[in-house]
Amino acid sequence: MGLPESCKLDLHSKWPHGQRNLISDVPGVRVGHATIDEGDVHTGVTAILPHEGNLFRDKVMAGASVINGFGKSMGLVQVEELGTIETPILLTNTLSIGTACEALTRYMLEQNPDIGVLTGTVNCVVTECNDGRLNDIRGMHVKESHVREALSAVSEDFEEGAVGGGTGMVCLGLKGGIGSASRVVQADGKDYTIGALVMSNFGAPGNLVIGGKHYDTRLANAAPGQEKTEKKDKGSIIMILATDIPLSERQLKRVARRSMIALGRTGSYCGNGSGDIALAFTTANRLEHYSRKCILETKMFYDEEIDRVFEAAAEAVEESIVSSLYHARSMTGIRGNRVLGLQDFLEKYSV
Repeated sequence: MGLPESCKLDLHSKWPHGQRNLISDVPGVRVGHATIDEGDVHTGVTAILPHEGNLFRDKVMAGASVINGFGKSMGLVQVEELGTIETPILLTNTLSIGTACEALTRYMLEQNPDIGVLTGTVNCVVTECNDGRLNDIRGMHVKESHVREALSAVSEDFEEGAVGGGTGMVCLGLKGGIGSASRVVQADGKDYTIGALVMSNFGAPGNLVIGGKHYDTRLANAAPGQEKTEKKDKGSIIMILATDIPLSERQLKRVARRSMIALGRTGSYCGNGSGDIALAFTTANRLEHYSRKCILETKMFYDEEIDRVFEAAAEAVEESIVSSLYHARSMTGIRGNRVLGLQDFLEKYSV
C-alpha cells in the first residue's frame, strides 16, 4: 500500500519501494490491528512482530531515538542500554499503555516458561499517542483481549489509516493514524529493504507540507464564517523502522534519528507538547538469549557508505506519514469533534 500509484501527491522519492510498499516488505515482519470504533470510543492496538520466531530467545538488534520526550512509552530504557528488542512492539493510546504492557507480558510468559524462573524478566516495548480529541480516552477501553486480537491478526498485508492504535489520532489538522511504506537499496550487489510504520498524531493545523507544497489545513477546522485560528504543534508520533540490512545497534540509533528529517519535510517543528519517538531494528543481526559462546559474531554497514540507508529511511517515514493521512477517513469523535481525512480535505477545498 503506502500511497497508491493513482495518488497525485508527489513526494519526489528517489528510492524504489518494495512489493507491497509496507513495512512488511522486510522479510519476517508482520503487523496486526485491533480496532475499537463505536460511539465515543475510537481507539485500538497495533502490533508489530519483528520476526515469526521466539523473540525472547532470538532478539533483534535495535536503536531508539527520543527526538522529543513528551511521551509515556515503555521499554525504551532497556533498548537504549542493551540495543535489543525481545517482544512484539505495541502501539496504542496514552492511558492504555499499562493494560497493553500487562497483556504483552502475559503473552510472553506463556511462550517462555523460563522467564522469571531460570532467567531474568522480559522488556516489553509499548508505545503511545494521545487520542483524546476523538476518543473517550478516560474510559480506558483497551483491554487485554484487544492486545491478543492484534497479536493474532499479524500479517504481511494490513490496513492503514484510522485502524488499530491509529483509530483516534489527529495529525497536522487532519485525521491521522497508521501509515506505512518501504524503500529498496542496494549494497554489494544485493537488494535490501527498509520499511517504516508510523502512528501519526502530531503537528499544528495549517503546517502540512506534501512534496514541498503547503496545505492550509486550518480550513478543515474552521466553522463557516469563522476565522482560521492558530494552534500549537502538539500531539505525538511513533515511528518504527525495520530492515534486513546488517546494522549495529549504534547504526540503528543513527537511522532512527533520521526520522526527524521526515517530520520536518511534512511540516513539524517538534513543538513543546509533542512526543516524537523513533525505534529502528534489523532482522539481520540477532542475539540468542542463551549462548554457549562468549564471543558473538555480527555484521555491520560500512559507515562511509551508509548515507543511502539514511536517505531511504527518511523517505520511507515521510511517505508513511502522508499515507497515514491519505488512508484515514473523516471522523466525528467525542464531544462532537470533527476531523477531515486528507482525501476529503483535498476534494472539499480543491487544492
